[in-house]
Parts: sequence; C-alpha cells; structure tokens
Amino acid sequence: MRQWKVLTGAAMAAALCALASPALAVRVSLDAGAASEELDDQLRDASLLITLDDEDTPTAQDFVASARADYRRLLTALYANGYYGGAVSILIDGREAASIAPLGAPASIERIRILVDPGPRFTFGRTAITPLAPGTELPEGFRPGERARSTIVRTAVGAAIEGWRQQGNAKAEVASEDITARHPAQQLDVDVGIAPGPVLTFGNLIVTGNERVRTERIVAIAGLPTGTRYDPDEIETATARLRRTGAFSAVALEEADAIGPGNTLPIEATIVEDEPRRIGFGIEVSSVEGLTLSGFWLHRNLLGGAERFRIEGEINGIATDTEEIDYELDLSFDRPATFGPDTALFANLRLERVQDPEIDLTGAEGDIGLSRIVTEDLTVTGALGFRAAEVRTDLGTNQYLLLTLPVTAELDRRDDPLDAKSGYYIDTELTPFIGLDSAESGARLFADARAYRSFGTDDRFTVAGRLQLGSVVGPEGPDAPADFLFYSGGGGTVRGQPFQSLGVEVGDATIGGTSFLGAQLEGRVRVRDRISAVGFYDYGQVGDDPYPTADDPSHAGAGIGVRYDTGIGPIRLDVATPVSGDDAFEAVQLYIGIGQAF
Repeated sequence: MRQWKVLTGAAMAAALCALASPALAVRVSLDAGAASEELDDQLRDASLLITLDDEDTPTAQDFVASARADYRRLLTALYANGYYGGAVSILIDGREAASIAPLGAPASIERIRILVDPGPRFTFGRTAITPLAPGTELPEGFRPGERARSTIVRTAVGAAIEGWRQQGNAKAEVASEDITARHPAQQLDVDVGIAPGPVLTFGNLIVTGNERVRTERIVAIAGLPTGTRYDPDEIETATARLRRTGAFSAVALEEADAIGPGNTLPIEATIVEDEPRRIGFGIEVSSVEGLTLSGFWLHRNLLGGAERFRIEGEINGIATDTEEIDYELDLSFDRPATFGPDTALFANLRLERVQDPEIDLTGAEGDIGLSRIVTEDLTVTGALGFRAAEVRTDLGTNQYLLLTLPVTAELDRRDDPLDAKSGYYIDTELTPFIGLDSAESGARLFADARAYRSFGTDDRFTVAGRLQLGSVVGPEGPDAPADFLFYSGGGGTVRGQPFQSLGVEVGDATIGGTSFLGAQLEGRVRVRDRISAVGFYDYGQVGDDPYPTADDPSHAGAGIGVRYDTGIGPIRLDVATPVSGDDAFEAVQLYIGIGQAF
C-alpha cells in the first residue's frame, strides 16, 4: 500500500511539473513526400501538432501528448484517401514520439518533424454489403476499380442500414465485416453482412423533462403514429413539431434500446422547457416616416399546452412634421395540434389608428381560423373574420362593417429568412369580403414573391428580386374599403419616393388604387466579413382597374446602402432618391432598420 502511494505521488508531481512548464517556441514541420496538395492539406488539418503550434502557450507535455495522438489521426486521414500502406514517423528532437512515455516529456523541445510516407493508393477489389433492402442505393464510388476511401465504406454501410430502417427494421445493424487490404494488388476488399432485425411498429411516446407543459399535450403535438410501421422520418417530423411551438429550448427523440412486446419500439422524448415569458422591442427610423417604436409580450405556455399568447404594440410617425402618429395593438393566440399535429387553431384581434396624408382610419378587425403546415416549407391558413372601420378621406367619411374569409398560402424556401442568399419566397392572400349594413362586397388579392441568387467566392455577390401584385375586385375605388386599397412609396414599396405618395386621382382627391404592381431589385456585395454594400432600384404603379395596365401612373427610386451583420440579422442603412417625376434626383430619403429590405 505504501509503495502505491509513493508512485501515485510521483506521477502527480510529474503532471504538475508538466502543467507548470513554460510555453515553448517549437518548430513543427510536416513532410508528406510526393503527396498531392489535397492530401497534404488533409494531413495538416488532421494533425493536432500543427494546430498546437499555432496556439499561444503549449507546454512540452502538450506537444508529446499531441504527437502520440497524431499517429492514429494521420493514419485515419490516409485511409480516408485510399492509402493503406503508409507509414507515419513523428520525431521530437530526433526521438520517435511513440517511444516517449506519456509523462516523460523532455524539459525543452526545439523541433518536431512529422514524416508521412503515403505509400500506394488502393482501389476497391471486392465490394459486397448484403442483404440490401429493396430500393437501397449505395454510393457511386463504392465499386471495384474506384479509389478505396474509408469514408466511402462507412457511407455505404450507413446507406445499407438506413435502407432497412426505412423499411421498418429499426434495429438493423452490422452482423459481420471482413475488410482486407491486399498490398501486392493494391486493392481493398470489403465484405459486410447486415442483420436487418424484425419489422417494428411505433410504441408509446415516453416524455421526460417537462414541468409546466402537460404530457398529453406534448404527445398530441409530436403526433407520433403509434401502432404504425416504424419510419425514421416520422421521428424527425415529430421533433420538428415540438421545436416549432417555441415552448422548448431543447427537444430530443430517441429510440428505446429494447424492443417492446409485439415488436413495438417505444420512443423516448427528452425535453427542456424554455422560459414561458418573453418581452422584446424594436426601433426603426425613416427620414420621411419618422420614428417607429414597437414592443411585445409573449407567453409560450398560456394554458399548459404550449399555447402562445402575444400582445404587440406599435407607434409610428413620431417626430414627423405632420404630427400624424399611428397606433396599433395586436393580440394573438395560437394553439398547436388542435385538429391533428400539423393543424393549429389561431385567433387574432387588432385595433388601429392610421393618420396618413390621404387617409384617417380608426378600425378593429379580428379572425379565428386554422393554420396547416402542409410541408416543411408550405403553410396554408383559412379563417372567418370581421372588420369594422371609420375612414375619412378627401372624398368624405365612410363607415363599414365587413365579414371576411381570408385564405393565405406561404411557401418559404430561403436559406435564411433574415438574410437570404439563395432560394425563393412566395406569400399569397385572398380575402373575400361580404359587406354588411349597406357596404359593398368583393375580394382583395395580394401576392409577394421574392427570389435570391448568389455567386462568386463564398457567395460574395447576391442578386435579390421582389415582385408584388395587388387587386381589389368588386367595388370601385371610392366605394371600396379604403384600407383595402393600394398606395406606393416608402420603404416597403419604392424607396426614395415619399411614403404612400402614389395613388389614384378622383377629382381633387387622391385615394388608393384597386390594383398595384411593385418591383424591387438589389445587388449585394460583401466587402468585409460583416459588412456588405447594396445598390437597389425600386418601381411601383397604382391603377383604378382591378388589374395593372400599362397606362397606370408609376414612379421609381434608386439608391445605395450598407449592411452590418449582427449574427441574428443585418442592420440596414439605405439612402435613396426619386429617379422619376418632377423631383427626380432632387431629394434624399434615409431608411434604417433591422433585417434586409426584403
């Protein structure tokens, strides 16, 4: 017992001495002979010594430990490139690193040489993975004569197992493997046997980690199809449904280790609930529209079933010459998994006061409906709603009450909604309305389509385009709900032109149009890691027919801007000027906000 204590103390002392050793300036080099540039780069990426050499304070013990680990790491890199006869030597001041005891680092180190002889490159000889599930496709490079990369072997085995899992064999695994490198022939033979196991059905979802959200609601939201044949895609879908609620900061669904009675497979859900309440605020500045302040209060689990309740308010038009300040208050409620896991119930109520140069509106609207996620990127909604408003324009005062039936479809295939570089986005809304108390009936259609394309090194250049179309069918302009009509001008339509400066002339008055066409084009260039420059051109036209025509009045604006990437979205600064009309190039508008313009 005493001897064991002495040896342990010595080992601890050696370790402490190593930790206390001063940082060393060591020359580390790697020589891979005639290896290709690609292989040389991968060897350098695999080496801990190369990385350690770039750090500030490595000790002698750090270098020895990294060198001993590098043997396996460098051989793994060789195997990944099809080299199975290579040799690795790591010399620490002339001594082979493998001969130095783990705690026997020298007091000082001057030079470390990494010598790699890749040897011949191997190709595949025999390639067999059996049995394969129907429809399984192995990697194209996994066949005789192709370069024998170890990564291809792993990918092929993974594809074979995944093929069986897609057939319901959740516990498919490797039963046997015979991988032989035949050095004289410079070939690698691969023979792998797969044990598919039984076809399983989904068992119960076992939930742990929840404290405030009820277990039965978590099961309903996940929508795991208990009793049906196992499908790994269903687990990913259930996980996405739970994350989408926003009630959880972490969600993990895993298969149980043991198969249950009747070849069932229980699924274990481990979740971490997010803080139930959240507040936030925003600010945006425009030289024309003034200062906009917004804020919200959110509850992520209002009734214990991951229901979201949000109160949001906005004040805009602050510090403008007209003193026309607008107010808006929104209340929204969303209950996931109301009629199935992909269908949510929602209810909204909005109160607003709008005092624009051409319209003074006080109104309230609300709706209740269902939202369904058809696919991962397509969502459709339908609702029954009402709208009541009192509107004052140059044509007089109009009061109306409408019964509305809004239907929307949103398709979002952008790579990043806050700063898209590729993909596209389409949002359409059709709102039939029935006039009550002598108001006219009709329908309002609005569509917003955006597309993005990037090119150059690291997608440095991005071209972004946007097209907006709007139409009111049924009542003519003066008889239509004034807030359903369209204007152009301002940050959301044509930058550089005054806010809502383009409408339709009716006598001596200007009102909104029953048709709208808008287009925006941007070119974005990243000039630094976080800074981008932008040039843009915007166009808009408004007409008094339900559909745009070539004779409709139009205007345009153009400008430049800068973006600063904050990691959660870019801060935007745009400077624009009109490029059409009597004041072309004679005025400048400034826009500041968070996120891209579109």
